[in-house]
Amino acid sequence: MKALLVGAGGMGRAWGRNLVENEDVELVGWVDINAAAAAEAAEQLRLSSAFTGDDLSKAIAEVKPDFVVDVTIPEAHRDVTVTALKAGAPVLGEKPMAASMEQAREMVAASEASGKLYMVSQSRRYDARLHAYRQLIADRIGGSLGILNSDFYIGAHFGGFRDEMPSPLVLDMAIHTFDAARYLSGADPIAVYCEEFNPSWSWYKGDASATAIFEMTGGLRYTYRGSWCSEGAGTSWEGDWRAVGPHGTAVWDGEHAPSADVVLEAAGFHSKTEKVSSEIAPDYIGGIAGSLRDFIHALKTGETPMGECHDNIKSLQMVFGAMESARTGQRVRLD
Repeated sequence: MKALLVGAGGMGRAWGRNLVENEDVELVGWVDINAAAAAEAAEQLRLSSAFTGDDLSKAIAEVKPDFVVDVTIPEAHRDVTVTALKAGAPVLGEKPMAASMEQAREMVAASEASGKLYMVSQSRRYDARLHAYRQLIADRIGGSLGILNSDFYIGAHFGGFRDEMPSPLVLDMAIHTFDAARYLSGADPIAVYCEEFNPSWSWYKGDASATAIFEMTGGLRYTYRGSWCSEGAGTSWEGDWRAVGPHGTAVWDGEHAPSADVVLEAAGFHSKTEKVSSEIAPDYIGGIAGSLRDFIHALKTGETPMGECHDNIKSLQMVFGAMESARTGQRVRLD
C-alpha cells in the first residue's frame, strides 16, 4: 500500500522509519511545510524515488497514495486531514486529533462525507500490559467498574514549547491517560470537574499539575491526579492504576504485570480474597508500529480499528472538558 507522510520533524521521522519497516507499505511521498526538511528526511531513508515538497494537494495528485499519515503539529491536523479525506485518501493521524473540539467535529464530518477511514494513532493503547490489565478487569473483577483511579507523577524537564504552554500536562499528555481510562472501563464521559494548578517550584509557565473527577457511563467515577513537575518517586509514563468492581480490585503500576485481589468468599468483616496476576503476550506489536498495523488491517478488512475518529473524539472531549472546567471553576457536562 502506498503511503504519503506529512511532517518531517522528530516524530515524523520516527513514523518514516515505521512505514519503511512495514512490509505492507511503500513510502512514496513526504511533505512538510519546509520542503528541504522533507527532502532531507527522505534521503536519510534512501527514498530516492519518493515525492518531496511542501504542497499536500500536489503530492496527493501526483503519487495517488492509498493512505496519508499526518504527523504535523495539532494546529495543522484539521487542514491536513480534511484535505486528504476530500481527495479520497484515508488518514492515520497523530494525537491529539485536533486543536479544538470544533475542528475535531469538522474532521469527523469529513470522514463521513468521504466514506474514508480517519483513525487517530493513540499509540499507548498498543501495550501488551495494558491489554492484560483490561482482560484481568473483565475476567476477574466482573461487571461494571464503580471506581477507576490513575496517578501520573513525572518530573519532566523538556525545555522548549511545553515550558510555555498554558496547560502542558492536560493538553499534551493527559489524552493518553484519559483514553486508557475509556479503554479499560468501556465507559464514556458524561461530566468532569477539574482543577489545574502550578506548584511554586514548577519550571513550567502554565499549569503543570491537575486533579480531575469524571462521571462516566454506568455510574463509574474516574479520578485523575497528575503532575509534570513532581521530582522523585515518579510513576511510569503509563501511570499507576486502581480499578474497583463488584468482585475485587485490580491494580497496575504501568510497568509490571497487573494483578488483582479477587473475592472468594464474602463473609465476615473482610471478605476472603485471593491474589491473581495476568499473562503478558510476549510477541505483541506495540507503539506506533501497533497502530499502523491496526490501521492497515482495517483498510484491508473494513473492520473498525481502535482510535477510529468517532470513538477517539470522546477522549479528546475529556481533555477540552477538563480544561474548560479548570478555567471556569465549574462542573462541565460532556454532551
